[in-house]
Amino acid sequence: MRVVIATDSFKGSLTSYEAGVAILSGIKEAVPSAEGEVLEVADGGEGTFEVITKAREGDVITVPVTGPLGETVEARYGIVSGDVKTAVMDISQACGLPLVPVSKRNPLYTTTEGIGEIIIDALNRGCRKFIVGLGGSSTNDVGAGMLNKLGVKFTDASGCEITRGASGLSSLKLIDVSGLDERLKESEFLIACDVTNPLTGDNGCSMVFAPQKGADYDSCRLMDNWIAKFADLTRDIYEDSDPSFPGSGAAGGLGFAFRTFLNGSMVSGASLVLEQIGLRDHLKDADIVITGEGKFDAQTLMGKVPYEVIKLGKECGLKTMVFAGKADADEASLSEFGIDEVYSISEGISEEESMSNAASLLTNKAREVFTWKTSSRD
Repeated sequence: MRVVIATDSFKGSLTSYEAGVAILSGIKEAVPSAEGEVLEVADGGEGTFEVITKAREGDVITVPVTGPLGETVEARYGIVSGDVKTAVMDISQACGLPLVPVSKRNPLYTTTEGIGEIIIDALNRGCRKFIVGLGGSSTNDVGAGMLNKLGVKFTDASGCEITRGASGLSSLKLIDVSGLDERLKESEFLIACDVTNPLTGDNGCSMVFAPQKGADYDSCRLMDNWIAKFADLTRDIYEDSDPSFPGSGAAGGLGFAFRTFLNGSMVSGASLVLEQIGLRDHLKDADIVITGEGKFDAQTLMGKVPYEVIKLGKECGLKTMVFAGKADADEASLSEFGIDEVYSISEGISEEESMSNAASLLTNKAREVFTWKTSSRD
């Protein structure tokens, strides 16, 4: 019996790899002869660059860049080889919410400049393909800071450059892309994005995500108006720009910036990561594929990591199993999506206890399940 394990992280408890190792330990205790492989996966958010870079045996680069508050931070990204030298980056390395102290969180003033600096560093190292994980940003400047570092000028009525952060957009009158780095024209951007929010409006980046980054209601309304103006000015340059395109509102409007100014392609984060780590190849000789996450429910089946793993497992004709902290999905949904078995580690105990002891609970559950499977065949 050969088992491949590719779980999402159990947020607040275990990393993807730690969860997989815990499950495999239980399987090996029950079936010592079992062969198992643990693959570390991610969903396109924080940690994506590390997973892909490790799987493809790339190099991790550390570069000093402008942080969200204008300070210098050490950002990391990966470079992997292939037909085209590829940079793999998480935007959170340069403008992530954890980089901003709680008392200073306010997207009116945080900037994406550091992302542009990472891109420039990668271009200088010969990269012409970029895999970018959107997620965890502290910003809401529609990527203006990033684009400025790449050569785009944003000026006010007096011809002066606007200030950093979303507040600078309040005085924006002109966008000049004539200085955009020429190397970007020969570069490809794949943007891992699993949110579908448009750029503006009640479901846009300001009204939905900015409150989580420290903005009050009035600020959100102001930013939404400024960003709508930004979109209008952009349309004067790129007639086919579409602020309503799904994902445009991701990461404070970075989805719109990458797609419009850098011709980026928006793709599912989970499916992109699984493709990059070569999951299909790992499943070729397997009998069972196991996945999971902290909470397995209807949202999981909308394209998150476990869903993509299960889908690929069924395409390969494998038995599919899910181990979750908490499972909440009806039998019809499980059958519809080809899920053979689902197990929860939190039955009969509190959520706090299950999170605190997730590793041992996963090992115990896997041992219990595979012991039963072995004995039932005898």
